[in-house]
Amino acid sequence: MTNVLIATWNVNSIRARLPIILAWLKEKKPDILLLQELKAKENDIPKEEIENLNYNIISKGQKSYNGIAILSKYPVSDIKYNLPTFEEDEQARYIEGWINIENKGLRVASIYAPNGNPVKSDKFTYKTIWLEKFFLHAKKLLEYEEKTILGGDFNICPSSIDAADENLILDDAIYQKEPINIYRKIINSGYFDCYRSFHKKSPGYTYWDYGQAFNNNIGVRIDHFLMSSYAIDKCDNIYVDAGPRSLPKPSDHTPLCASITL
Repeated sequence: MTNVLIATWNVNSIRARLPIILAWLKEKKPDILLLQELKAKENDIPKEEIENLNYNIISKGQKSYNGIAILSKYPVSDIKYNLPTFEEDEQARYIEGWINIENKGLRVASIYAPNGNPVKSDKFTYKTIWLEKFFLHAKKLLEYEEKTILGGDFNICPSSIDAADENLILDDAIYQKEPINIYRKIINSGYFDCYRSFHKKSPGYTYWDYGQAFNNNIGVRIDHFLMSSYAIDKCDNIYVDAGPRSLPKPSDHTPLCASITL
């Protein structure tokens, strides 16, 4: 059997957060790390520093905004650099690959769903369109009957237990019925919200706004691992590592980590 640690982390600028990321990789040694919001053009992503830690890195960068990556200690193949159901989308929000782990493996995707604020705007319309396109592809992936893990910043707070103060997000795009309903539709199609499968009552916040939100633990759970039945059957544990959020000049998100036994 092979033990695999997979994590997802919206780093809010890979260059600004590089020292924190490298220190975390050295300490925690995840086998797979999904990154979001790189905020760098492809040529400006600091790949050499990451590769020096024995990671393969595949990425799709975008100047100043968005950007996603998969870091893996194992070979990555069958790479998709955009949603196959939304190929006309020019924003760098989805990357997918097959991780070959000792003749077994996982299909993983790093996801940075649109924020969608303000609600009554084209940005919210784009969010709902993107999520619907994502749902169609996610549903298609289930047909392959693989260990599939869709991880990242979904910019969706699924329920009141996932927010420290529901009243603070009533008008936020992360807590509107349209994205929440699409999230539930993905779950109903055959995926499992991994964190909620293991932790029925623990909030599991992954995001705290800048300012005093972290010190006061006013957080929300918007980063998720959605797993196919084949993947969650192999999952042993899932937890939030809040350590990086407490460091100087952190991302406003922190890693969500899951351990898998193949």
